[in-house]
Amino acid sequence: MTTLPLPAKDQAYCSVSALESGHIEVHLELFLDNADPGSRIIVPSLSFLLRHSKTNETLLFDLGFRQDLWNYPSSITKLGLEKVITVPQDVVGSLARGGLSPSDIKAVCLSHCHFDHFGDTTPFVNSEFVVGADSAMHLNPGYPADPDSHCPSDLLPKGRTTLIEMDHLPPLGPFPHALDFYGDGSVYIVDAPGHLPGHVNLVARTSSDGGWILLGGDSAHHWNLITGESQIAEGRPGFPTGCAHLDRKVAESTIQNIREFLKLPRTRVILAHDEPWYKANKDTTSFWPGHIETK
Repeated sequence: MTTLPLPAKDQAYCSVSALESGHIEVHLELFLDNADPGSRIIVPSLSFLLRHSKTNETLLFDLGFRQDLWNYPSSITKLGLEKVITVPQDVVGSLARGGLSPSDIKAVCLSHCHFDHFGDTTPFVNSEFVVGADSAMHLNPGYPADPDSHCPSDLLPKGRTTLIEMDHLPPLGPFPHALDFYGDGSVYIVDAPGHLPGHVNLVARTSSDGGWILLGGDSAHHWNLITGESQIAEGRPGFPTGCAHLDRKVAESTIQNIREFLKLPRTRVILAHDEPWYKANKDTTSFWPGHIETK
């Protein structure tokens, strides 16, 4: 039977807060096999602030959109982002609402190297960056050496970036590989392949007695994929593989792992583009300087 690690005596955990970091209008047909033709919704690109219960160290998971869209690589700006993206408040502005600045952030973990997740890394001058090791392929050479690349070559700061090799790491519950980030069972960086090379999720304890949260990045772009009401759309133009994931079968396996996680006691999942969760919580204390209540 799949289980998660039991809490230790005086178990460390993390307080998790959602952060506003922009919105994008999407065609559901790009993601769901049974979407109504022409249907569109506006979804958030959520980021999250984690604070360690004992050390108060801060960890950001994803940076969402940058507010100055014109400063993305030209391969992205030519897509006409301003027609579908709005960023009333980026991660920096969201942190400021609770009295934090980028210089206060100890570490930043990017789920993957897509522009609606890596935002603007330059303000985080004191942060250690953590990514799945395969993310490095997007930076070699990256933009501008490769004018078609969506990923700036200087996205991750030299000397302050750790590339996590997942293959040798132990499992966590239903997930084959996970890194115990602080070494105390409070936060795990979880291998979540399929969407893009290097894609990771974050699993954190949200209480000392057994609450858990999974931050799912782009493992799924809609909750119907988690519930099984829809399947990943195939044969869609604009994607190298015809779907939103680089490897559809592997992405389906990751989604199944998330389903298994949700069967375990006191677990919850929030996706990066979690429109239902955002709609229910956008005006609540789930957003910094508040925090998401534990299960």
